[in-house]
Parts: sequence; C-alpha cells; structure tokens
Amino acid sequence: MNGSEPMTGEPLALDLLNTLPYTAQGAPTDHLADAAGLRAWLALEGERLPAAGAGAVEPDDAAAVREVRAYAAAAVAAVRRGERPPASALRGLNDAQLAAPAVRYATWDGDAVVVEDRRPGTLGSRVAAALAAEVAGLLADPDIRKVRECEADDCTMLFLPAHPRRRWCSAARCGNRARVARYYQRHKGEDT
Repeated sequence: MNGSEPMTGEPLALDLLNTLPYTAQGAPTDHLADAAGLRAWLALEGERLPAAGAGAVEPDDAAAVREVRAYAAAAVAAVRRGERPPASALRGLNDAQLAAPAVRYATWDGDAVVVEDRRPGTLGSRVAAALAAEVAGLLADPDIRKVRECEADDCTMLFLPAHPRRRWCSAARCGNRARVARYYQRHKGEDT
C-alpha cells in the first residue's frame, strides 16, 4: 500500500477511517497527524466536505477530527460484526454533531432561493460535526454489513464494494500488487 496519500472515493465515513492505515510492519500512518495532514486531506475531499469552508487549519482542528475518527472506528467495527457499538463511541459522535449543528441557511441568488448547510464554530468543530453525521448515516445504513477490509496482506483500507467480487481497496493500489505477487510465486521455480 502506498502510504503517501490516503485513499478517497469511498463513502466519506470510510475515507475518514482510511486516513489511519496500517503498514505491513503494523505501524499506523496517520494522515491526520497534524494540521498540514488535515489540510491535505480536506483538499483531496474537495466538495464532499463543505463544512471545511475557508480558514486556516489549526492543530486543534486535526485533534477534533482524529477524535471523531476514533469514535467512528470503534462504532463501525462493532456494527460490521453485528454487535452493539460502544455507548461512548455513539455519545462522542453525537457530541461532535452538537458542537456545530447544521443550519439550513437560505439565501436568494437572484433567481431562486438557495439552501445550504452551514455550521458554526471552528474549522475543526465544523469538519468533525460533518464527519460525525456521515458516520452516523453509515452506521444506520444496512450496507454497513457489506463494508470490507482490503484482502491485500499489508493493507487495512475499508471499502464498500459496488461489485460483490471486489477484494481490494483499489486495483491500482493493491489488486495489481497481489496479481504480480501471485504471478511471481507461480513462476519462481521456472527461472532456475
């Protein structure tokens, strides 16, 4: 797995969890370890996180998002196993949303009323609240039981397969490496 950039494109709640992948050595690579990491991840997520809005990313912002990620990891893992999520995880997700509740803000654009969700507070509390809401939505979605972990030996990425035979987080990231490794194993003895 390439640890230089987090995987994106899954449901936002899974993209959040995928910001802390583990390497083959078992050590995590935290893409949200600091303000720069959060800024880079928010840039990758683009339009999917309007709560990020403008403004500088501070160290406390990254800490707020990492806290939501920890609650999400505990809750998602339990629900994927068909178990009750820890009450502390659900409480943490709810508290994050309450810290920056969404307001349906109405404005006139010259032709029609436009409504957008706006959240008060710091960038960190806004992003944490939006992510906690995404996680809550995933937890309530019956598709959460379909969430899989990549089958590559050195990858812990989660994904929601569009096709039931999907085995890897991505063909480019892990699928090709697995196919090359199998090919190498099959042909290893032929070269001697």
